[in-house]
Formats: sequence, structure tokens, C-alpha cells
Amino acid sequence: MAQRVQSVQEFLQDSFVPLVAALCSEEAERVTRKNNLGFCELIKPFCRLTSEVHMRDPNNQLHIIKNLKIAVNNIITQPPQQGAIRKLLHDVVTVSQPAEGLVANVITAGDYDLNISDRSVKASVPWYSSWKDTLMGLNTSTFYSATTPWFEAYRESFLQCMPASDHEFLNHYVACMLVVSSSEPEPVEQFLKLSQEQHQIQHSNEYSYPKWFIPNTLKYYVLLHDVSVGEEHRADSIYEEMKQRYGTQGCYLLKINSRGSNRGADEQIPDPWSQYLQKNSIQTQEPYEDGPYTIISNKNSDHFIPLDGLGNDSKVDGLSNNYKSHPLQLDHTSDSSCFDGTDYVKANASLHESKKSNTWTPHGTCLTLTDHDRIRQFIQEFTFRGLLPHIEKTIRQLNDQLISRKGLSRSLFSATKKWFSGSKIPEKSVNELKSTSGLLYPPEAPELQIRKMADLCFLVQHYELAYSCYHTAKKDFLNDQAMLYAAGALEMAAVSAFLQPGAPRPYPAHYMDTAIQTYRDICKNMMLAERCVLLSAEILKSQSKYSEAAALLIRLTSEQSAWMGMDSDLRSALLLEQAAHCFINMKSPMVRKFAFHMILAGHRYSKAGQKKHALRCYCQAMQVYKGKGWSLAEDHINFTIGRQSFTLRQLDNAVSAFRHILINESKQTAAQQGAFLREYLYVYKNVSQLSPDGPSPQLPLPYINSSATRVFFGHDRRPAEGEKQAATHISLDQEYDSEFSHQWKELEEQVVATVNKCTALSNFQPTQYCLNRYSDNSRFPLGVVEEPITVEVAFRNPLKVPLLLTDLSLLWKFQPKDYNSKNNGETKEVETCGKDMIGAEAISEFLMNSEETKMARLKLFPHQTGELHILGVVYNLGTIQSTSVLDGVDSSVGLQTGKYITNGMSVRGQQDLEIQGPRLNNTKEEKTSIKYGPDRRLDPIITEEMPLLEVFFINFPTGLLCGEIRKTYVEFMNVSKCPLTGVKVVSKRPEFFTFGGSSAILTPLSPSASEHCSAYKTIVTHSTSVCSLTSSADSSDFGVGTGSQPEVIDVPLPDSVLLPGASVQLPMWLRGPDEEGVHEINFLFYYESIRKHSKMCHRILRHTAVICTSRSLAIRATVYRSNALDEKGDGDNMLVFVDVENVNTSEAGVKEFHIVQVSSNSKNWKLQESINLSEDKDIKLANREKGKLCLKAVKCKHLVENYTFADIVFGSEQIISSTSPCADFFFRSLYSDLKRTHSQQSVHTSQGALDSAVRLIQKCGEVDLNIIVLWKAYVVEDNKQLILEGQHHVVLHAVGKEAVSFPQKQGFKKILGNSDWEDLEQESPEIGLFNFFRPESTSVPARPPLDQFSNLIKASLRYPEIFSHSFHQKSLCIVPVTLLLSNCSQADVDVIIDLRHKATSPETLEIHGSFTWLGQTQYKLQLKSQEVSSLQLKACFVHTGVYNLGTPRVFAKLSDQVTLFETSQQNSMPALIIINNI
Repeated sequence: MAQRVQSVQEFLQDSFVPLVAALCSEEAERVTRKNNLGFCELIKPFCRLTSEVHMRDPNNQLHIIKNLKIAVNNIITQPPQQGAIRKLLHDVVTVSQPAEGLVANVITAGDYDLNISDRSVKASVPWYSSWKDTLMGLNTSTFYSATTPWFEAYRESFLQCMPASDHEFLNHYVACMLVVSSSEPEPVEQFLKLSQEQHQIQHSNEYSYPKWFIPNTLKYYVLLHDVSVGEEHRADSIYEEMKQRYGTQGCYLLKINSRGSNRGADEQIPDPWSQYLQKNSIQTQEPYEDGPYTIISNKNSDHFIPLDGLGNDSKVDGLSNNYKSHPLQLDHTSDSSCFDGTDYVKANASLHESKKSNTWTPHGTCLTLTDHDRIRQFIQEFTFRGLLPHIEKTIRQLNDQLISRKGLSRSLFSATKKWFSGSKIPEKSVNELKSTSGLLYPPEAPELQIRKMADLCFLVQHYELAYSCYHTAKKDFLNDQAMLYAAGALEMAAVSAFLQPGAPRPYPAHYMDTAIQTYRDICKNMMLAERCVLLSAEILKSQSKYSEAAALLIRLTSEQSAWMGMDSDLRSALLLEQAAHCFINMKSPMVRKFAFHMILAGHRYSKAGQKKHALRCYCQAMQVYKGKGWSLAEDHINFTIGRQSFTLRQLDNAVSAFRHILINESKQTAAQQGAFLREYLYVYKNVSQLSPDGPSPQLPLPYINSSATRVFFGHDRRPAEGEKQAATHISLDQEYDSEFSHQWKELEEQVVATVNKCTALSNFQPTQYCLNRYSDNSRFPLGVVEEPITVEVAFRNPLKVPLLLTDLSLLWKFQPKDYNSKNNGETKEVETCGKDMIGAEAISEFLMNSEETKMARLKLFPHQTGELHILGVVYNLGTIQSTSVLDGVDSSVGLQTGKYITNGMSVRGQQDLEIQGPRLNNTKEEKTSIKYGPDRRLDPIITEEMPLLEVFFINFPTGLLCGEIRKTYVEFMNVSKCPLTGVKVVSKRPEFFTFGGSSAILTPLSPSASEHCSAYKTIVTHSTSVCSLTSSADSSDFGVGTGSQPEVIDVPLPDSVLLPGASVQLPMWLRGPDEEGVHEINFLFYYESIRKHSKMCHRILRHTAVICTSRSLAIRATVYRSNALDEKGDGDNMLVFVDVENVNTSEAGVKEFHIVQVSSNSKNWKLQESINLSEDKDIKLANREKGKLCLKAVKCKHLVENYTFADIVFGSEQIISSTSPCADFFFRSLYSDLKRTHSQQSVHTSQGALDSAVRLIQKCGEVDLNIIVLWKAYVVEDNKQLILEGQHHVVLHAVGKEAVSFPQKQGFKKILGNSDWEDLEQESPEIGLFNFFRPESTSVPARPPLDQFSNLIKASLRYPEIFSHSFHQKSLCIVPVTLLLSNCSQADVDVIIDLRHKATSPETLEIHGSFTWLGQTQYKLQLKSQEVSSLQLKACFVHTGVYNLGTPRVFAKLSDQVTLFETSQQNSMPALIIINNI
């Protein structure tokens, strides 16, 4: 089969060549068989003449024949059978394939990138700009083949195996070669025998095949001489005898086999036969039984091919040839042909085997180059001296016969113009003609003689005369309505017109169209119609009429009736592929049409059993469809590529194609996606079976969001057991909160700084138990031996069908290292093995519903120290049996429980976990480029064993009243094998809890023993008077000493060590926060190992307590200086007014509150007694009730560093307020209040320190007296009455300033209500102004407010409350009055007393206008520090009445100051005197 590039003219010439029959004797065949060739095969490469040939036409004009080719075939007396032609055409297409590796490259690469960048195209063709570069890519791509040798081979074989018919003579034999060997005993008799055999075949009625051109066939006698063994003299003598008998032009002596069969191995002789040999060619079929060709036997093998129609449709390989289903429709049923192969695929395999076995069979082993020249000379002599003269003679005879029968003058050639110049007979349309395709002419009919002469002229390239004859015959046939003959004449007339030199007339394409329509619709002969299409398409393509050629090719593919069973699909596939090539070769390439028709061609190739060609077509089309958003088309193409690749055992390509379907966002239905997945699993399983010991391949499903991977170090949190609640710590169930994370970091940094006795750590790195995308993953995390590492992998199922992952586990690599030894450089790498080093937990079944995102938590258990690298996950991928929806309820919901029912198909593979670190953006280089930092969350370092602390909270409440004290227990348990020490707890809310001070050992040791005991330390008191009981305590005893951090609290463990497996229960008191609402209080427990470790210094345990507090009491307190002042100065006392209101709501079930004790705490003051007007000591407050207490406070006589506690008891038991837990909570609350006040002052105060004078004045009003109100609440819960205890703190900083138990104004407003709050704002407007006005910075010394001067001098009047006087005896009543002045400051004070009345209103005149002071109206004196001075005054009254003596105005200033300020003592309290008359 020649595959050289041909022009259209050469193709048409080679399609119709003179046929020469060959009859060889057995001895002649034996001679040629020495070269592994038959006689016809031997001379086939030399059947084309290399020189021009001359002959004369009937007009005796010289005609030149160029590049003439003849065909020499063995005589076959049986026409070709259906099976033979089907197998021949199928095999020639099968064996002609593109270069090896071409299909595989398309599939595996899949990287065909279309560069769409042409902007110069006009907008009138909007799609062209998008597809021009596609065309360029296809034309320049190695994947795209411009030549299609399989089509050329099919076309050549198809034309060669065209059966000879009676309506044309192109396939009739013109001559016959009789070949006899010179080694035969009687060669001449053998020639005679062969001649008689040929005569019998041609003229006997026994043989209807083959067909012969004319009765007097040219016989050419060839004597074959074997030079290596034969006698040359004898051959020459026989040849001389032949020349005398047959003439010199009728015989020839051919000498071959000049060399023996044992040629040297190093000799290289050309082999021109290999490209021509077709082992299954019908024409070269040998008559002996053991030939290479075997007839396929089937039910139609005994029938001949009818010339005027086709056989019935047949099914091959279970596939109907009726093209009823659309090629792009995906096959939902299991197609056995896709995976089991077809008969033709098996035949192809055997064909390839035979090809491989015969590839190395040498041809022409006994021939030399001289023998090649002899054969070439033989063909030339036969053509020059025998064939062409015979044809020339026959043309003249036919011309003469036609002239005599038609009565024409001169010759047919000279009369052509006369015929053509007359009026044309109108041609009838095909539809108007009768179906007379079965009409037969007798052999001697003049119409057939014209056709015979036309065919002969065509064979010898006399196309002008041939066209004239075809045109004449066409008219005659149309007149007779012999449509088969007319179609043949039209077909060849069109070809002759095209081949005429100089192109005197255009190509009559309508002739071909009419011929095709006639063959197809009237004659029902698809074989002839196909020949017309093949010829016309080539002619149209040569004229660049690609659109017309594509339409012509497509027209024949739409034919549904198959003439030869499966070959209908093969023919359609080849023609559709050629049509696709026409579309892409157009001036404006139609790339989408190219791709679509390649898909159609691939579909028909697949139906024809041509799997490789089908795969190639789909791959070429994929280059166009890929990446254009046509997902359904891509799915179809990838699905088909996968199936075809699997059939061809290209399993890797099949896996790649199916993988593309699954990893893209599919728009397919759930059923279709399920089919895709099952196909993929089936193919993948076959791949894995080929290399069971190879590495696990990558699976495409489900998707893994690597950045969402979380790693947790440690055991899972224990669930609550009864009243025992484990510390919340950290778990994967908690969502990441950056604010909380920062809070925990601050707590840990605070406790570490306290342990290391430093304020700040430069390179502090917080302990990270849970790593995620937000955490700092730049460092290698630390894991601990024998503690699990949990990896949470985020899976997403993109499909609409469920996925079942079984035996899901982590893939890891481990490098053991001993961190205790000094040289740990040499490590042994152990990959994915060694359960004694790393234990892995597998999830047996992990179901993912359709389009579900689900987390899988996988655990590793390290048993040795070293470096662990988590590489990915390994699992079996499968799916479950499809379920149906019954009664509107999706039965797949029930798949969540129990054992899932799989479909038995699963494959094992892996997916890597590759996490990209954060983008770096620190340096200039990093900002200008794209660089990513490391993410080491999957590369933990396993350190030596560390202690592990677990904390349990026993009877821990979830709800408290504000200020309520509740005693609970905490259990500390060491669950590791190492002792731990240095347990500390740190919290931002130290006022919430306490473990007690030194007095904690007096408390009961177990929770059950303390069930009915008070949380306070109490003693029974028998005193009936409400007076104070004092005690003292140091703040350092309660963790609030100077320089300490109350947030960090030491846990009082016995011996400060907790041994392995040991546990201890410690009491812990809680106090409800003062703010109402839900509070999250964070505890961070810190502990260390007794052994020092190089990698891990300490460990932490977190706990978040959630407490809901409800309202209890609201307390407001104010302190005033008492006017009771004696002359000794010992009466420095104050009055404390405490307002208590029950603001509790009925929701909490509190029945009433009892105020059981009020305690004071101060270094300078203490409560002395309660000034209670009522006789009842018990103070009860029901809902919304208020109570008011008036307490007397006196100054401590001795200044001490410790705090003095004074308790005023209202009940029968005294609570010792200087012990735990009362003092604990007080000191912690005091510290929190001071810390909060300091932070507020640091924000709002911007001016410098006040000068000393102002500070002295301010200090006079400072009190620093703290009030603790202890209470009991009676609660009814579940028909039981419970007694709750609690305490509130009020910090009194200055005289006259009201203090509240609530630090925040907003919360206080909520408790008091709107009306009370408005009153409060009116009483102290500076509270509201403080938050809204920022003080301005100024250099003027700060000046204290006026109310602070009232505290500088304390004035008190001493006089009789009732004075009796006889106004009848003496009209003036003079009463002595003593004015006591006390300097409350630490500096000297100048005082001015002005006794003149200052009338400000008529009311004041009425009150004190009727008495007057006698003596001086103004006094000046100086008081030393803390000095008390008395001034004797006299008041004069003129009549009885009640008088207010508080009229003296006292002015004071520091001795070293100029400004004088008036104190307001007289307005603080009226000094009333009653004057009676006797």
C-alpha cells in the first residue's frame, strides 16, 4: 500500500488502471515463492511505467500517456464475498494508525492551551477571534494529523475490491499473462494448457466472474527462468520457440533468482514489496489452501453482493447499524462492548500478531538489483509491445463498429462537435425517471460499445475522447431510462471533464450529484454511491470547495440502510472525519464544526469496533472543547476517552480521563455522576491490580481543603460524670476566636513571667494545643509520647451521589530521635511502618452524602521521641448502593446508621496533605514578590514524657446571685506517669474565686461533710447590743501583697507535688460577679514537671466557667463627719449611712434577704456601733424593699500596717470577716477596683501631679473606709428552702461622696430604675460630667473644689439644748456658747470666725434675726496640725422660741497661702436651742 503524497489527478488515474489477469503454472509459482512472493506480488512494485508512452487515437493523432500504471491480478473465479470485503476494509483501517504515543500524549497531557489573542478580526464574525488561534494550535500541534493514511488505505482498498459489473468496463480485464517456468518438462504444452484454461474461464457459462473487456483478450506468454538452478541454454531455446509460435511482441523471457537463497547477512537489498503487500487483499488471493487469507464465514458468506442493491442490515457485536441514537447521548446501560471488547478487536489483535510475525519475513531474497531491472524491463516491454497496441487496436475497432452501426461519417471523434453543437435534450430529473435500474443491454448493444470505448480511452488517459463518449452514452441511457448505466456515464463524464488537460470546461459537479442520487435512491447501490462521493470530494477539495465537499461527505453518512453490516459505521466514521478536516481547512476555519464532526466520527468508529481511531477522534476534539465552559460536552468526551482507553488497555489514560470528569464541577444528574464514578472505580481497580506492590496512587475524590486542616495535641475532653465536671480545656469542637486566643496568650504569658520573676518575656511563645489556619504555624509543634495527635481533615464531596470511605487513616513518616542523648545526629528513617513507633487509628466507615462537607478526625499515637511528618490520608474509595425515594421520603437518610450497603466496588489510594503557608509581607523583597512562609502544623516534634494534669470541678454552680458566696471543690488528678509540681492558676477575674488562706485547713475536707455548713467561719455571739468586734489581717496573707500579682494564685497542693495517678480535692469558694448577666471566666492552670526538659518547660490546662448571675442587693453608702466633738479631741468620728435595697426579681425564687452583719475594713477607721432606732436587730428585706442603716465609725487609736476588721453583727452568729473566704473576696475585689480606677485615671488624667497644698486639702476629705455587707437569702426551690450567703463591698474614698456596690453606672441604672437614677444625677452632677468633658492641660496649679475645704476645719457648737429664762425679770437672755474648732489637716491653718448674720432670704431673717451675738463680731486665730481650740461666745435672746445657733461663718486658709475660703459647716446641720420663759 503506497502512502506517498498524491495529487488529485494521480489519485484519479490510479483509481482506474488497465487490469491484466495472470495465470501461472505451479512450477512458476514455486519459482517465485523462493522470494516469499507470488508472481503478481513479485511484479507489483514495478507496474508503474517510468517513461512516457505514445499511441494514436482513431483520428491517427499522437497521444502521450504519462505515468501509466497497470494492475496484474490472479484470476479469481468467485466474486468477493461480504465477509471478505468487510474484513479487508476493517483491517486496512485498523493497521493504519498514527505514530505510537500520539493518543497517549493527548490524554495524559491534557494541557492543550488555546491562546486566544487575535484582536484584528472584524466584529461581524464575533466567534472567529476566539477560534482562530484554536485553528493555529491545531495545525501546529503534534496531536493534529493533517494526513489520514487510514482513510487513504481504506479508499485504495475500497476501489480495488470494487466488484466488476455489467454496466461499466473499468474493472474488466484487458489482457492475460500466461506464466510458465523454464524448468518444466514441456513448457509449450503448459502454455497451451493455460491458454485453454483462460479461454474456458472467459467464454464458458460455468464462470460468470471475472469480467473480460472484449472477447479477443490479449494473451501474453511469459517464460520464467530461475537463473540459480535452471539451464540458461534451455530457457533460450524455449524462448526462441515461443517467439516463432507467438511472435516477438506476444512473449517474453523473464530471468529471476540470480542469487541463491543463502545470501550473506551483511548484504542489504532493497525491499520494495513491503509497502505494497496486503495479506488480505482480494486481488492477490492465492489459489492454494494454506494462503494467508481466510474467508470469514457468517450467515451471508454464501451470497454475492448484488449490483443493484445491498444486503439486509445486520448486527455485529450486538450493535445495531441503525443510527437512531444521538452520538452525544451517554450510554447509561452497561455496554459489554466497551470493556469486554468485540470480535473485531480480537481479530485486530490476531492481525497485529500476524503482522508482527510477518514483519521480519524477507522478500526477494533470491533477487538482485539486476533482477529488479529485468522485472521493470519486462513490464515496460509488455506495456509497449503488447498492452498498448492491443488497446489502440481495440479502440479503432470499436470506433469502426460504431460508425458502421450508427451510419456516421468518418469517425466518432470527428463527429463529436456535430453532436454537441445541436440543441440539447432536456434532462429529466431523477424523481421523474422510472426505476429501471435492472434494465440490461446485450453485450453487442451500441450503447455498451460506446461505453466500452469511453472506458478504454479513460484508461489510457485520453480524457477528451472519453468525455465525448461518456456524454453520448449518457444521453442514450437516459433516453432508455437505464438509470444504472446513466449514473455510471455521468460519474465518469464528470471525472473525465476534470482530468482533461488545460481544463477546457469546468468540473460538472451536478453530474456527480445526479449520479450519487441515482445510485443511492433508485439503484440502491451504496457501494457505487460511495465511490462517487470519494471521487467528487477529492475533486472539490482540490478546488478549495471545502464547504461543498463537507456537505457531500456528510450526505452519505446520514444513510441508515447498511449495505454491509458494520461497514456502514466504518464508512460513516471515515467520511465524517474527512468532513471535519474540510471544515478546518476552509478559508474561515470552522473549528467548532470540526470538533463536533470529530465527535460524530469517533462515535461511529466506536460502533465499528475501531477503538483506537475512536479514541484519536475524541482526543482531537477535546482540544477544542476543553476549557470553554461546555462541561457536559467535556464530560461526554472524557467519559468516552476513558472507556476507549480501557478497551485498548491504556489503563493510565483511562484513569486520567475519568479523573477529569470527577474533579470538575459537574452539571450532570446524580444518576449520571453515579455511572461515572462506577466506571472510574472499575477502571482504577484494574490499574491497581496490575501493580499491587506499587505506591498508592492519588485519588481525586473527595476534595480536601488542606488549609482547613486542624491538628490537636492531647486527649479528648472527658464528659461530665454526675456532679463532677472536667475542665473544658481545648477541643476540636470549639470554634477559633482570635480575641479569646489573645486572652489565653496573655494569661499564659502572665503566669510564666511570674514564675520566672520578670515583668515581660522577650521571646515568649504560647503553648498551642490546636493548630489551624489562624494560628502561628511557623514553628514545629510539640507532641508528647503516648499522647494522641488528632488531625481533622476537611473533606468535600462535589458529587450528587454519596461516597463511602473505608479504612481511612493517616499516612505518615517518622524519624526516631533521642533528645536526652547528646549526639542525636544519626537518625533512622522509618516510613509508613512500625506500629511500635507510631500507632494509627483508622475509621472503618466514613460516609459522605451528596455535596456534603464533612470533617474526619484521625489519630496517631506516638510511642517514641522523634520527628513526625504527616503526609496525607489513605483510604478505600467506594460508593453505596443507590436508593430510591418512597412516599416522598428519601431513604438515603437512613444510611447514616448501621453498616452501609456498598456496591462491592472500591479502590485504595491516597491524597496528600499539602498546606501552603501564609504569604510573607514584611521586607521590601517580600512585598514586591509572592513568597510564602512555612506551615509546619503537620510536622510535630515528639518529646519525652510529660506530666498531664486533669482538673475536675465538683458541684460547680451555673447560676449565682450577685455577690453570693458558694463553696465548691476542685479535684486535681495526675493521669500521667510523671510527677508534677508548681501548680498555679491565673485568671483575669481573681475576685471570682479563692482557694482560701491559711485558715482554709479548718474547713471540712470533703464535699459531703460540708453540705450543710456555712461557707464562712462563724462564732456564736451572745451580745445583745449591736457593737463591733474587731480583728486584724494582712493583705499579703490573701495574695494581695505589695508587688504581687493577685491574678496568679498558687494552688495549695499538699507537699506541692502531685504524684502519678494521685488526686487531691481542694475547696474553692466562688463569689457571684456584681454585674447581672452571663459571665465567661477563664482559668488557666499552669504546672511543671519535676524533671527539666529541653523541649517543653511547662504545660497548661484551660477552663472556661460560664456563670449566670441574677440581681440580689444594691447598696449605696455615704460617710459624713460627726458633729460630736469634745474638748479633748478624742471624738474624731464619722457617721456611715448605708442604704440597702432588694432588687432581686421573683425569677430567682428568692423569698427575702437578711442583713446578718456589716463589717468595716480600713487601716485608719473602724465601725464602732450601729445607731438603730428600732428595737429589732433582724433586718429583713422583701422584694423591692429598702433598708437604711446608720453606723458610727471611729478612728483607730494605733496606726498599724494591717487592716482592721470590725464586725457589727445583726444576727446570732458572728462571721469572722478577717478570715477566708470573706477577707479573700474583699481583698481581691478591692484590688480589682483599684486596678480599674487606676486604668480609668491613666486614660482621663493628663495633667501633672497636684501641688502639696492642694494634696493636703484633699487628704482631709479622704476616708478609705471599706464596708462589707454580709447577707443571707432564703430561696424556695423544689419545695425546699435553701439559705444562700453572700457579701457586697462598698469602698468609701471621701467624706460626703456616695459610693455604690456597683462599679458601673450602666448596671447601677438598671438596678435602681430610671427615677432613682435621675435623683442620683441631680444630687451629684459631677458624675455625669466626668465622662463627657476632657480636662484641659494647663500650667495653673490645680485648685480643689469647694466641698473639700469644708473638711479642712471641723466646727462644733456646745450649748444647752433648753434654756429657761425669766424675761419678766430680765428682758435680755444671754446664753454662753462654746465654739470648738478642730484642724483636720496636717498643716497650720489660719481661721477667721465671722459672727455677723448674712441675710440671704426672708426665711433666714425670721429664723435667726431675733437673736444676736455679743462681743466681737470677728475672731482670728491659727490652729496647728490636728489642734482643737475652743472659743467662748455669748448669744442674746429677747423672747422665747426655737433658735438656730449655726450662724457663725468660718473661713480658713493654709498659713502659707493667700486665698481664703469659707467652710460650709453651718449649713451641714442646724444647731437648735429652745428658749423658755419662767
